[in-house]
Amino acid sequence: MDSISLIFIFCVFCFSIANSSTLGINYVSPLLEIQERERAPSSVQLTAAYDVLNRLIPSHFSSFQFLIILKEYCGGEFCFNISNLPGSAQDGSPEIIISGTTAVDILSGLHWYLKYWCGAHISWSKTGGAQLASVPDPGSLPAVQDAGVVVKRPVPWSYYQNAVTSSYTFAWWDWERWEKEIDWMALQGINLPLAFTGQEAIWQKVFKNFNISTSSLDDFFGGPAFLAWSRMGNLHKWGGPLPQSWLDQQLILQKKILARMYELGMTPVLPAFSGNVPAALKHVFPSAKISRLGNWFTVNSDPRWCCTYLLDATDPLFVKIGKAFIEQQLKEYGRSSHIYNCDTFDENTPPVDDPEYISSLGATIFEGMQRADSDAVWLMQGWLFTYDPFWRPTQMKALLHSVPLGKLIVLDLYAEVKPIWATSKQFYGTPYIWKVTLLFFICASDVVFNVIKF
Repeated sequence: MDSISLIFIFCVFCFSIANSSTLGINYVSPLLEIQERERAPSSVQLTAAYDVLNRLIPSHFSSFQFLIILKEYCGGEFCFNISNLPGSAQDGSPEIIISGTTAVDILSGLHWYLKYWCGAHISWSKTGGAQLASVPDPGSLPAVQDAGVVVKRPVPWSYYQNAVTSSYTFAWWDWERWEKEIDWMALQGINLPLAFTGQEAIWQKVFKNFNISTSSLDDFFGGPAFLAWSRMGNLHKWGGPLPQSWLDQQLILQKKILARMYELGMTPVLPAFSGNVPAALKHVFPSAKISRLGNWFTVNSDPRWCCTYLLDATDPLFVKIGKAFIEQQLKEYGRSSHIYNCDTFDENTPPVDDPEYISSLGATIFEGMQRADSDAVWLMQGWLFTYDPFWRPTQMKALLHSVPLGKLIVLDLYAEVKPIWATSKQFYGTPYIWKVTLLFFICASDVVFNVIKF
């Protein structure tokens, strides 16, 4: 792929954000109930919310009071409420109460108040950062109407990122930068972010149990800026190898990222196994059904970097590896949110177009998740349907219908330009998230508004 194309893709896919509204929430309601039970205690979420406030505008730390409320307060929906605190604030006591069903809802309420009552603006550093000069001094904050302000989420989830953001944008981030980003997510109301950092360290441990040496994985993992594409089976080794110190550091970083997301009441999305395997696996398991995919824009089509290996879904190893990968993540992180991202044939054409093969692949991918997590839900980017004409109605149906209804959610990437829902009878009945990408010419971000539909 030439440099112009790379620049274009960077502009389009650097970030993805989603604010969702939905039809057919009933199909995912069992998962929502589980997530509600497993969400961090109110005391933990409140502490995390106050910490964000202190990092954002420490001069006003005492000006706000935060409360966690039950969804029943908002008719069973996620919401935030902004109200005035009776009495004078001249003594440094709180002036504004913001209550919400989670810490994210509270902080999105804080952002709402600062934006609409104080004229402030909170964005990424490249698009202005936190512009708070218009916020009045403590003791002089503007009051909201006497009845207060109640804002309900139209749907439970607001999705953020896509699978390539980790390489285009996050590759060199440390915890200080990640902390700023997670603060920004919470203030924007984002509660369904991808959490892909550190997965190579997980894979290293998983493949060790399948007798794949660490040195063999040097040929499998891409470099930090290319991991997104080695993870999706587009290339291998390019930009590598990865030092062990870097792998260890990324796993530590991921644990910090997940801990903070959970503290804020978020639902981080972990990766799952798609069938992409190191070349060494075919030597360790010579009878395994492993095929080599075609070239994906790799330098000179050089086999040192191109043409990755795919484990056939009918091979018994597939479910074993998929299960082991989820289990290792649960062991390392202690928990999950039960939503896993997996993108099969992302900008890679399947070796055959037989619907039965495609259906078996989808079913086996999900089986690997479900064997390790009985409550698993598969979140899949729909970019493959946009990118590759291979995906005709029969092939699409085979993949989309390979998983029980409500256990697969599709992200309709690039929907405002090339909406797949419109040409696929709304993904043939599969719940999906509709995304609008607003391209900023400074290449800072994608802004995406999502609608989960059925």
